[in-house]
Parts: sequence; C-alpha cells; structure tokens
Amino acid sequence: MPNLVEIVDKKISQVRTKSLDISFNELLDMYEDEELIISPDYQRLFRWEDGKQSRFIETLILELPLPPIFVIEIEDGRYELIDGLQRVSSYLRFRNGLKGKDALRLQNCDIVPELNGYTYEEFPSTIKFKLKRNFIRMEVLRKESDVNLRYHMFKRLNSGGEILSEQEIRNCTIRILNPRINEFIIDMSNNINFKNTTSKLSKDDIEKKRNEELVLRFFTLKNNLENYFHPFDIYLTEYMEGVADNSINFDYDSEKIKFEKTFLILNNILGAYVFSTKRFKTGKYQNNFVQYYYDGLILGIQKYLDKIIELNDYNKLRPIVENIKDNEELDKARTGSKSNIKRRIKIVEEELEKFFNDN
Repeated sequence: MPNLVEIVDKKISQVRTKSLDISFNELLDMYEDEELIISPDYQRLFRWEDGKQSRFIETLILELPLPPIFVIEIEDGRYELIDGLQRVSSYLRFRNGLKGKDALRLQNCDIVPELNGYTYEEFPSTIKFKLKRNFIRMEVLRKESDVNLRYHMFKRLNSGGEILSEQEIRNCTIRILNPRINEFIIDMSNNINFKNTTSKLSKDDIEKKRNEELVLRFFTLKNNLENYFHPFDIYLTEYMEGVADNSINFDYDSEKIKFEKTFLILNNILGAYVFSTKRFKTGKYQNNFVQYYYDGLILGIQKYLDKIIELNDYNKLRPIVENIKDNEELDKARTGSKSNIKRRIKIVEEELEKFFNDN
C-alpha cells in the first residue's frame, strides 16, 4: 500500500510559491514595463462587459475585499498572469493602460450610481489615490516549481470563473508544458483550404476557437481513435497534453503534410460546402457545418490522399462526396460514439474504393 503522506509531501515540496501584497498602481507599472505579462491568446479572453468592469472599479473605490490573483514566474523574473484576467484587465482599461482598448467610462454602478459617467481622469484626486493605493494579494508560483504541477494549477484555475470554451482553456494552459503544439494547431487553422472548408462555422464558434479544436480533432481521431473515450473534451485534452509532454509521438512535418493534403482535396471537391447539408426541395446547400460529415470525410479519405491528388480531377469526385453525404447509413451514424465514427470512416472508404476500382 503506498505511503500517501510521503507522496503528498513530495508533491508539496515540488511547488515553490510566495505571496505579495501589491498596489493596483504597481500592477499598472509592471504591465507597462512588461514585468507582468498577459499573453496575446489569454488577453483575447477579456470578456467582461462594460457594466461588470465598472462594478469592479466601484468595488475598488469602496475598498471591498478582493480574492487574490495568481501569476507564474517566467524568465528574467517576470510574471505571467494565470488567474485574475478580468479584474486586472478592468483596472488597466480604466487607467487607459490596456493595449488595444479604449479607456473605460463607468456605467451600471449600483452601490454608488453617482460614479456612472466618469472616467479615471475626471475623478477628484482623492478617489484617484484610493484606486492607485488599493492592494491585492498576488500569489506567485515560482519558476523552480515542477512544470507539470504548474500546468495543472493553471488548468484548474482557468476551468472556473468566466465561461471559456475547452479549446480556449487548452490554449492558455498546455503551452506551459510545451508551446509547440499550440503554435502548430493555430498555424494549421490558418491554412487557406481548411479556412474555406470550415467557413460555415459561426462567428461565435470562431471566437471560441472551435476552428482550432477541429484541427485538434483531426489529429486526435486520425492518430488515436482506438483510445477514444468520453467525455470527448477530456479525450481531446489528454491527446494534446500527451503531444505537449512528448509521451505521444507526433511527427510535426509528416502530420502537416497529411493535414494540408486532406483539406486541399476537400476544398477542391466542394469548397465551403463540403461539410454542409443540402435543402431537400431546392437542392441548394445550406450555410451550416455538420460535424459528422467532417469526421467521416477527413478520416475516410486518409487511405486515398495520394491517389486522389494523382488523379487530379476533382470534378469526378464531387458526385461521390455528395452521394456519401446523402447516404442514409451515414445519417444513422451521426452521434459521436467510437463505433459510429468508425462507421462513418468505413462508408467513405467503401465509396472511394469502389470509385478507384471502377477507374
């Protein structure tokens, strides 16, 4: 039986932390001097609407208690924010110091409604001093801490608070283990053929990084379908973690080639409508994105990538793909079980095998 006390004590010993009480004015100075880093991916997640930002400023003015913020220590002793984005960004914006954002004019303050309509510069000096001198506890995870523990701390902190998509959380956390897989997925999501074939995703989907999750989905299902499990979000995350910490072998060069071939083919066959449904009466494509079409086609053509490119006549394949999407058996396999994904793949493979045997 393992000695749980020793195991826990060993993990605790691998975490190096310190606590600092710093003023909000110091936070602003640190941000402007690039001593406090809010990464571009993370900063895009600043989502509090103006009223919520304003009420936080009201909280500071009234000197109400605040929960701590969390940072990790990176190179050169700088800090990277990992929890507290909404609060820190609201203050920076109010002070007109947040890059890419206009200064905040208060609205919807409900304890002191007289604050509404003011900017920082319009406040009397006494209130400015209150804001500058208000302190917050900063919990620092030192760079000597075990990288995996740093990652899991980041992951858990960023699973609460504002509602983020799973891919947004992955983007903010997994780069602690190894940023290469994040950068690779983002790069693939910008591939011109991929962007066109997934252009029917909604604006909200794109903002929440569903396009990047579709890239991850491609590699995870293609390479790790046999280990498929529910919940699917955790299945995707664990694959990405495995690539990041090198416990899963991932040949970036060859994977990039396969990805580019896949979406070159699909874009040339049906372009932006390759993952869309047709209207029964008019025969025109709808502006939608169908997940089970995506899974079946991206995986089902893998055995035939080189044959299709060598054929170099995508017009011949257009009716094949349209027939596949009209296949009732494919429609029956629309739900996201492992067996249904395998069925989708088989349907596509059988149609392509028949086509190449006849040609």
